[in-house]
Amino acid sequence: MNSLSVGPPARSPHAGAGPIPRPQAVAGDLVALRRRLHRIPEVGLHLPLTQAAILDELAGLPLEISTGKGLSSITAVLRGAGAGPTVLLRADMDGLPVAELAPVAFASTNGAMHACGHDLHLAALVGALRILSDRRSAFDGTVVAMFQPGEEGHDGARAMLDEGVLAAAGRPVASYGIHVFSHLDSGVFSCRAGVMMGSILNLELRFRGRGGHAARPADARNPILAASLAVQAVQGWVTQSSSPSDPVVATVGAFLAGDAPNVIPDDAILRLSIRAVTSERAGQVEEGVVGVARSVAAGYGIEVDVDRGVHLPPTRSDAAESERVRRVVTALFGADRFRELARPEMIAEDFSYVLDETGGAFVFVGAGGATPDRESNHSPRAEFDDGPLLDAARMLAALAESRLADG
Repeated sequence: MNSLSVGPPARSPHAGAGPIPRPQAVAGDLVALRRRLHRIPEVGLHLPLTQAAILDELAGLPLEISTGKGLSSITAVLRGAGAGPTVLLRADMDGLPVAELAPVAFASTNGAMHACGHDLHLAALVGALRILSDRRSAFDGTVVAMFQPGEEGHDGARAMLDEGVLAAAGRPVASYGIHVFSHLDSGVFSCRAGVMMGSILNLELRFRGRGGHAARPADARNPILAASLAVQAVQGWVTQSSSPSDPVVATVGAFLAGDAPNVIPDDAILRLSIRAVTSERAGQVEEGVVGVARSVAAGYGIEVDVDRGVHLPPTRSDAAESERVRRVVTALFGADRFRELARPEMIAEDFSYVLDETGGAFVFVGAGGATPDRESNHSPRAEFDDGPLLDAARMLAALAESRLADG
C-alpha cells in the first residue's frame, strides 16, 4: 500500500466524556456524503472518483492513511490513547454495471449504479471514524478502516488482504462490517451466530455448436437451442436436489448468443451463480449443474466448456460477536431495533475472507423505504432510505469501542 499521510493521535477535549451528546455534530452530514457518492458510482477495482471523494472526507482527521497499489483501496489507521488490540471496520466502495431507474433527485447518470447500497456503507464508515476520532482518548488500542473496491465479483477483499491490510496496525482481534438492504424495514439491525450469507460459485458455460444459415438448421448445430434447454434443466435439477433445510440457489444471469436473426452462431454462453450454505455444498451443486448441462448438450451433438469464476466462502459471525451486536444495538437504540436473523441469506460477500482470518460479525441494516413494493438490491429501481446512516455509524463506532474494551 502507498502511504499518504501520518497524523499523530492528538487528544480531543470531548473524548472520554461518555456517550457523545450530539453525534450528528461530530459525524457531520452523512446523508449529503451518501448522495454525493451515489451520483458517481464506479465498477470494479479502480475507482478514482470514489477514492478521491473518501480521501477528501477523511482529510483533517488524526488518521494514518495509505492507498492500494493494484486497486483504489484506502486503509485508515486511528490510534487510541494507549496500547491495546486492533479492531477492523470495513466498507465496500464499488457500484454495479446497472443503469439507474430509481426516481431520486441524486440518481446516477453514468450507466453504473450503487444498486447494492455501498454508498451507504461508505458514508457510515466515514461517520464512525469521525465519532471515534472525537473519542480517541477514551479507548486504548487501534481501529483500522478498510475501504474496499471490487466487492461485486472482482475479489477486492482478497486483493487488500494480499496487499497487507491486516498488517496495517497489528493483526485485528475482530472485524465488523455492515450491509444495507432495500427490502428490510428501515433502521432495523440484524445478526445471527454462524452463517449469515452463503457461499457463491460463479460459472460460465460455453456451448460449442456449428454455425450456419437460419434457413438450413439441419446443416448446423444450434447452440442456442441446447443452451435454452439447459437453462430449464439446470433449474429443475436444482429444485429437485435441495431441501428447505439445505438451501441451494442457481441463477442464470446472462445468456449471450448470436448477432443476427438469419445466422446460427457457433457458440452460446450461459453465466450463472450457484449459492449454498457451505463451500462444499456449492462445489457439489457445480458438479451436478455441469453434468446436467453437458447431458442436455450431448443430445444435440454440442460440447460444453466450463470456466470457473469467483468462489467465495460463506460469511460467518462469531457467536460472541453476534451477541455483542445485539447488546450494542439494544443499548444505543432499544431492543425493538434488533432482530435476530432467522436463516442465512443466499447473497454472498467477500468480507467472508476477512472474517475467516480475524473473526468478528457482519450486520444487516434495514434501509427500505415507506412504500410496500420495495425493489431488492441490484434492481435498477432500488431505493435506499438514508435515514439510518447516523445510527449505522454510531453502531460501528460502538462495536469497535466495545471490543477494544475487552482487551
